[in-house]
Amino acid sequence: MPVDGPSNARSPRELAALLDALQKNVGRVFLGKPDIVRFAAVALLADGHLLLDDVPGVGKTLLAKALARSLACKFNRIQFTPDLLPGDLLGVTIYRAQTSEFLFQPGPVFAEVVLADEINRATPRTQSALLEAMQERQVTVDGNTRPLGPPFLVVATQNPHEFEGTYPLPESQLDRFMLRVKVGYPDREAERAILTQHRAGEPVEALEPVLQPADVIALQTHVRTVRVDPSIAEYILDLIGGTRTHPELALGASTRAALAMYRAVQAFAVTAGRDFAVPDDVKALAEPVLAHRLVTRSWAAGGHPDAGPVVREILAKLKVPA
Repeated sequence: MPVDGPSNARSPRELAALLDALQKNVGRVFLGKPDIVRFAAVALLADGHLLLDDVPGVGKTLLAKALARSLACKFNRIQFTPDLLPGDLLGVTIYRAQTSEFLFQPGPVFAEVVLADEINRATPRTQSALLEAMQERQVTVDGNTRPLGPPFLVVATQNPHEFEGTYPLPESQLDRFMLRVKVGYPDREAERAILTQHRAGEPVEALEPVLQPADVIALQTHVRTVRVDPSIAEYILDLIGGTRTHPELALGASTRAALAMYRAVQAFAVTAGRDFAVPDDVKALAEPVLAHRLVTRSWAAGGHPDAGPVVREILAKLKVPA
């Protein structure tokens, strides 16, 4: 079924209604954290990937499932474990003796929304199998390249590195995630509502899709039309450059990070109902987009990996465009 073309054009009002329906639908079961839901929508609209990072039991998988169920897209969940192999993700070619043919059996990555649950419990070899899929939207197995999507979204969850049985994600893998979001604990009121909501079962199972694949692509196309003033683009470049010269950072932000920031800023503006970006969009996204891509010197020496404070420090020193 075609997902683009003149017949599928959407007006700005229709697009805003679709986005509002998506965020409200996810917010029905992921309670008390509208900012986290907004970041998830930003990743989807900007055609990026989302990494949810926090301790077990705070709703990371719930958010991913709620987002997937809100979209009428093919959804696969992959539970990452130490014995998971690259072929378990991508698929394998098997020989059928009856027909004397080799047939490709697609793996679970062949979906429009993929939940990589507890991604850092798999070995680095298996984690790296996702690199081509996430960046190029394609998978190459036995010399044959097969496309993925559109749309194609990977939502991964991970536990803190200090937890037993986890492997740190390689820098190249982290760089493929547009945003890393720390979920955090809900406040008391939201947690009370969660207790009440779960009396009758798992509420996410009752969610109905509110967006079709064509709607997602229309929103993604609209995001790319958002105007980013040259002064905002320079603000982004100043921030990226600051990460490359800061004495506390052993590895600064890549050009891919700059592109991710630019696209995320466009998507963030759309979630605010604007067709233009403002400096506050950059400020809101600086840590979720950049912190996980940076390597602090203390982390390289075996210390704490969080580069969030450094990002905030760089941002505070930058001149904000008028």
